[in-house]
Parts: sequence; structure tokens; C-alpha cells
Amino acid sequence: MPYRLPRPRRTSGVRFGLRWRLSVAIAAVSALVALVLSLIIYNATQVSMINSSRDVQDERLQSAQRIYESTERLALGAVLNDPDLPAPLRAAVERGERATYVSHDGGDAPDVWAATPLPDGGVLSLHSRFTDRYSVLAELDQTLILGSLSVVAGGTALGVLIGGRLSRRLRKAATAAARVAEGDADVRVREAIGGRARDETAELARAIDAMADALQARLEAERRVTADIAHELRTPVTGLLAAAELLPEGRPAELVRDRAQLLRTLVEDVLEVARLDGAAERAELQEIALGEFVSRRVRTFTPDAEVRVINDAVVTTDPRRLERILGNLLANAARHGEPPVVVEVDERLIRVRDHGPGFPAELLAEGPSRFRTGTSDRAGRGHGLGLTIAAGQARVLGARLTFRNAEGAIAALRLPAQPPTA
Repeated sequence: MPYRLPRPRRTSGVRFGLRWRLSVAIAAVSALVALVLSLIIYNATQVSMINSSRDVQDERLQSAQRIYESTERLALGAVLNDPDLPAPLRAAVERGERATYVSHDGGDAPDVWAATPLPDGGVLSLHSRFTDRYSVLAELDQTLILGSLSVVAGGTALGVLIGGRLSRRLRKAATAAARVAEGDADVRVREAIGGRARDETAELARAIDAMADALQARLEAERRVTADIAHELRTPVTGLLAAAELLPEGRPAELVRDRAQLLRTLVEDVLEVARLDGAAERAELQEIALGEFVSRRVRTFTPDAEVRVINDAVVTTDPRRLERILGNLLANAARHGEPPVVVEVDERLIRVRDHGPGFPAELLAEGPSRFRTGTSDRAGRGHGLGLTIAAGQARVLGARLTFRNAEGAIAALRLPAQPPTA
């Protein structure tokens, strides 16, 4: 049977996929860049406006000084020996320097001072608040906020677009890889994701395709070796059976014939497993009344088993393969279980139940495995291919074969609602 990967577990909670991760990352980076740029622009504008206010105040002071020295009249709001002159500005004037000073008392605009020493020892100064100039900063704040929000919104939209495209490609790749794991050898992940982008997703798809091709080639080689060995054994085993029939009656002859028959059965089962592994088997469909069909076959295989037809149904399936599955399940119950064996038919569902120790934990976890019987006893207890063949035939029928334990072993075969196709 083709190897199958386990189905991924579904986790509860909010699904935070690649698209949203990428969108949040781009939005965060956009917000950080917009904040840094806004602070830089705001501070640069503020410094430029303060310097401009200092220059204007200095020019006004020089004009007021010329007017005062020529007419001894205070103009342009100049003050002589202002007692409120800030201490740093007063210190600069005492050193004989003309200087400007900016102070901020928490209002909308700073106070701009300018002072210069006079030849007679006095101090001429100007004091103004440039409210009209600094109203531009309030408008700049609004512009920067709107611009930042636009950048964040645009970055988020771009992240959703890019992340959505990448996420779709990855989801397509995951879906195709799951189909490969289910045994569909014709699926190629590179074709499933489409597009011509040579990105990491395309590299991943090529790697998965190469792995699937290598695994398929290995499985096909193993199947051919198994089939070839079984074919080569068929002729000598047939000759061995014919020779055993010529032995004189007795216990030794009976043992030889019994073991030769077991060997023949093993070879036939191995051949059947090899054919099922090749995925070339096709069902020959017929309509049958499932309840009547199961009742007749159970009486043939295990007369002591009890048949319960809960709800009968007419199904379209392959009777020969269905009979093979039912026979193997009953044989497994007879070998490894304990009576009573009960077979139930409920529409398209067939249950085979015994009251023994149940299926081994390995079988419940991994499914049937060839040459694994669940016991270390090798003396006439089967060779572990019965359930493997049953599972392979169920796959050909498009049916689902499951195993569980509940006061014994229960094997459930659910036939499909629609007939299987190629």
C-alpha cells in the first residue's frame, strides 16, 4: 500500500496566518518609519522657524537702535533698560555683545528677545511673541499625522496583498503535498501552485516533487522485486504441492502438505499485495443486496458467526473484492479473537466484531502492516497480510476500513455512496 502521512492536527483558537503576520510586520515598520520621519521634520521645522524668528528680531533691533541713536526715540516696541530682561541675555549684553534669546513659558509660541548695549551704557531690547509664525506648526502636526496614517494604511494594504499571494501559493503547495501523501502519484506541487515566480515557494515545490518522484520510484522498485520473487516462487511451490500428494499417507505427509499449502497461500498473498501496491487494480462493479450478500458469505466462511442486518441497502461495488475483504476480516477474528463473532450490516456499513483481546496498539495507531501479526507466536497464526490485503481492496472499492477496540476488536467497512471510478 502507498505510504500515507498522518493528517495534521487541527488546533483550536484564532488562526494567525502568514498573510496577517506579514501585514502586521509591514504596518509596524511603516508606523515606526512615519513616526521617526515626522519627529525629524517637526524638529527641523521648529529649529528653522526659531532661527528665522531670531534673525527677524535681530534686524528689528538694529533698526530700532539706529532710530534711537539718531533721534533718541524708542521705535518698533523697543525698551530701554528693561528690568525683565532674561539673565542669559543680560550677561551677554554686559560682555558688550548684541544677542538674541528664546524663552518658552508654555504658550503656543515662544518669546523672542533681542538686546544690544548702547554707547552711553544703557541696554536697548525688543521682546515679541511670534504667534503668527508658529501657527504653521499646528498645521504641520495635522499634516504629519494624516501622512503617517496614510503610510501605515498603504503599508498594511501592501502587506495583505503580498502576504495573501504568498499564502495562497503555500496553501496550494500544502494541498498538493497532502494529495501526494495520500498516494496520488500524478500530482505535482510545482504545477499546483502555478505562476512563473522563482521564489522560495517554487524551490520548495520542486524539492517536494523530487522527493515524491524518488519515493515513488523506490516503492515501484520494491513492488517489482516483491512481485518477481513471488512469481519465481510460484512454480517450485506448485511442484512441491504436487510432490507432496505423491507421499504415502501418514503424519509426515500430512505435515508436508499442510506447510506446502501455507507456503502457497503466502506466495499468493504476496502477489496480491504487490498488485494492490501498483495502484493499477480496477473494480468490476455490480449491484448487490448487501444484507443478503453478507449473510451468504458469512455462512460460508464462519458458520458460527452471527449476522445482524439492521438496515439493508443495494450498493454498487465489486462482489469479488468485497468477499475477499469480508473473508479476511472473519479469518482475522477467528485467529486472533474469541467468540462470539458478530457481523452487522447497517446500510453501507459492515462491522465485524469479536470478543477477544482487541487489536494491537500498533495497528490502531499506524494501520495494518504486512508481516505483523500482533503476536510473537509464529506457529500457524498467520503471516500478517490479511488485514493489509483487506485495506488494499477497500481502497480499490473507494471504501474506508477502520479498526477500534470496544470490549473486543471491531473492524468497520464503510462503502462509498457513489461507485468508485478510475
